[in-house]
Amino acid sequence: MVENYTEVLHDCKPIATPRLILRNFTKKDAVDILEYASDEQVLKYLEWGGVRTLDEAIKQIVEVYWAMPIFFAIELKETGKCIGSISIRIKQTHDKASIGYLLNRGYWGKGYMTEVLSSILKLCFEKLELNRVEASHFAGNEASGSVMSKCGMLLEGVGKQTEKVKGIFHDNIFYGITREQWSTVRN
Repeated sequence: MVENYTEVLHDCKPIATPRLILRNFTKKDAVDILEYASDEQVLKYLEWGGVRTLDEAIKQIVEVYWAMPIFFAIELKETGKCIGSISIRIKQTHDKASIGYLLNRGYWGKGYMTEVLSSILKLCFEKLELNRVEASHFAGNEASGSVMSKCGMLLEGVGKQTEKVKGIFHDNIFYGITREQWSTVRN
């Protein structure tokens, strides 16, 4: 069992996938963050209100992304552009993590998030030695559920009107996978 998840998360960056690099955020990412984190379509199902100015994007980097090593910037290898983020929220007592992610709308439907989530699941089970990883999406955001499913996560249920985001109650669709299930899926 891993004693210090924070240290492992910090030491594992960057992570290369075929088309992407998962790494720490830098201040250079502020322009790219502003691009996707001010897009109402990207933010539609998030409690986070996003950013509206370059200064707010820099503040997000310094006060949130740098303060917690749970966040990974998603960078396109070929251009160096930051196109989104993924977070791993670990509950050490239970040896599990919750995953959250967002992606610049210009890169939806190209398989990037499936590539990212597959690498994060590998990290969670192989390096962090977690027993379980879970994620959820709101009804209406089925593309996110498709990513989870493609990565071997299993649909576990639906919570009716579990969250109120931007004044609207949403059904929450839950996915999860255990280390044992993941080992079976990837072989």
